Amino acid sequence: MSPHSLRAFYMKRKILAITFLLLFAAPFGYAQKRVANPPTKAVIFAVLNGGRTLEPIAYVIDKKLETAVDGASDEAILKAFHAKYFKPKSTYPLIFGGAKAGIVAVKSPDPKMECSTHTAEVFTTSARTKLKGNVMALATNMAVNSPGNGVRRMPTPAERAEIEILVRAEMTKQKVPAAAIKKLKYQNLTAIDVDNDGVIELVGSFWAEPTAKSRSLLFLIAEKEGDDAYRLGLSDFSTIEEKDTMSEDIASVDGGVYHELLLDLLDYDADGTSEIFTYSPSFEGTGFNVYRREDGKWAKAFEGANYRCGY
Repeated sequence: MSPHSLRAFYMKRKILAITFLLLFAAPFGYAQKRVANPPTKAVIFAVLNGGRTLEPIAYVIDKKLETAVDGASDEAILKAFHAKYFKPKSTYPLIFGGAKAGIVAVKSPDPKMECSTHTAEVFTTSARTKLKGNVMALATNMAVNSPGNGVRRMPTPAERAEIEILVRAEMTKQKVPAAAIKKLKYQNLTAIDVDNDGVIELVGSFWAEPTAKSRSLLFLIAEKEGDDAYRLGLSDFSTIEEKDTMSEDIASVDGGVYHELLLDLLDYDADGTSEIFTYSPSFEGTGFNVYRREDGKWAKAFEGANYRCGY
């Protein structure tokens, strides 16, 4: 999401939450009772901050994703969520490369903690990977009936070179100056296998500096059929101006703010092809997107934003 769309999303969530509370909870006290002991649902979490933070992305209901709680949710809803999913010592399987790769254990949640009401502090243990920086993961309480094969690695030099050709071509198409494209940069580029067929897909977040006060960002999913060359199965280009950042400092974008980054993959609908989950940090919270392959093309299956607090 762009800075403008993220802010609009957060504001809409806050207004809806307040309106619901005023219309229903105050006159009847009914909303408080309804969330007191909600049934346990399948939920997918993002594992962030080097494996130290657990943040809900969405519920899985009838093989579809629905928004879970966030920092703008009513206090009673947050309290009920914490009681159900964030009990100290609760554990969830760590998902990395679409497969179980360790354990995430809840350490200390606090539904009243400023700017972190919808998250929990956790311990993450894994023999397969060390989470740090842009290497993040998923966790879930749902049964993983169609697990991925666990492939998640850095690209080979040949894979990287091929993807960079595609990125430069797309940025040229978007009229990014040639001098900026020549100095192409990236947040990450990761090799995965969404359908366990041994053919690698690549997910990446690239950027360039068209001016001293602006950045051009490109998120992509690249794929190929058999031994064919890679192509962009999905790409999302945006330009961020320094004046549009809440910090009014373009350096914050260089550090990762507003970039769309890979979380991991998970076949939540059990159709044999894993969906790709991404994370977009902003000043007020986080954005989450989920992509699924439909009729041979990648499409957005879910878009959500978790409000944290103002900058």
